[in-house]
Order: sequence, then C-alpha cells, then structure tokens
Amino acid sequence: MWAMELYDVMRTTAAVREYTDDPLPDDVVERILDNARFAPSGGNRQGTRVIVVRDTQTREALIELAIPGTRRYIAQLRNGERPWNPLEPMRVTAEQVAATEVPSRSPLRDAAVVLVVCVDLGAVAAFDQDLARIGVIAGASVYPFVWNILLAARNEGYGGVLTTAVVAEEPRAKELLGIPENYAIAAVLPLGKPVRQLRKLNRKPVAEIATRERFDGASFGS
Repeated sequence: MWAMELYDVMRTTAAVREYTDDPLPDDVVERILDNARFAPSGGNRQGTRVIVVRDTQTREALIELAIPGTRRYIAQLRNGERPWNPLEPMRVTAEQVAATEVPSRSPLRDAAVVLVVCVDLGAVAAFDQDLARIGVIAGASVYPFVWNILLAARNEGYGGVLTTAVVAEEPRAKELLGIPENYAIAAVLPLGKPVRQLRKLNRKPVAEIATRERFDGASFGS
C-alpha cells in the first residue's frame, strides 16, 4: 500500500476509462471499500450496497444494458445537445438514436473489476420529493461514498470512472444482479490501473463557482 497527500488525491482523481492488464486484488478492493465506507449518509443510515463484479459474462450483460443510454447520449451530443438534460427536450428522433453506433470498447470490459453501487431507498431522506423538478437530494446518501471509492482507488494507484448509462435499463440490471425492489442503482464503477495518470485537471476557478451571500452576489475568491 502507498499513500498520497489528501489534496494531491483530490486534485488528480480523473475519470479513468483506459486500463493496463494489471490486476486489482480482492484485498486492495476490500481496503478501498473499508476506507470509503466512512463517507457520510443521511441520518447515518448507511444504506449503500456494493456488488463486486469480475465475471466476464455479467460484465458483457452490463455493457449491453448500457448501450441504449449511451446511444442516445452520443446522438444528442453530435446534435449539439446536452445529453439526457432534464430541462431540455431531446431534439434527435428515435430513428436517429437507433441508427447511432456505440464504440465497441468499454471500460466495463477492460477494467480489472467493476463495482455496482446501490442505495436502499428506504434509508434515504428525499426532502425534494415533492418539488416540481428532478430529485437530487437522495444522492447525498450515496454519492459521497461513491466518490470516496474513487479517491481511495487513486490513493492505491488505481483509477476508475463513475458511469450511469446502465441505469436507463435499471429493471433489467436489477434482475441480472438480483437487486431487491427497494434498492436503486446509483453508479457503476470500473476500476483498474490507468494506462496514463493525469497530473493536472481542468476545472473552473473558485471565483467562477462561488459567490458571496447570494447566487447573484459578488464572486468569492481571487
């Protein structure tokens, strides 16, 4: 095991989609999860569940389930749209989506291991469930844990990416993996040794993402 400085981990944890053939042993996966589990969750209910997938056939099935969502994503992107945006209606036709080719290469196939992260909907407090918009609050009970997994993987010299295309076919994915009805799939995380590790990520400066007192207030930061 090797360790990095916390801020270095935070500043260099990129979305990794290409991996070497290096293995990711079970004991390292367990160590990643052992540290990630200290993420906060609503009411400390800890409603997360992880399925560690190595089986080739199961991975291929997950890749197939990701194709419809990925196909729409690519079609919309090529049309200048923001894919799957809840505020903007899709402008590409169903025929255009169906005709869109999806790259055969997939991180779900190439990674050393795939983690499917689920959350017990009976353990979340969705304060925004009655608002006239897409609910996001329930994610507070699972995504800190998901991000902790990626940070821990980076600290161990590995990398991964948070993918969600499978969720578009969630009923079939839940049947494939034996996931109970009251659970939702929050993320699918392929993990492995990066082919290349980025050292500098492109992010907006603080002055562009933070304001004083109000949304339209003065910029915070230099």
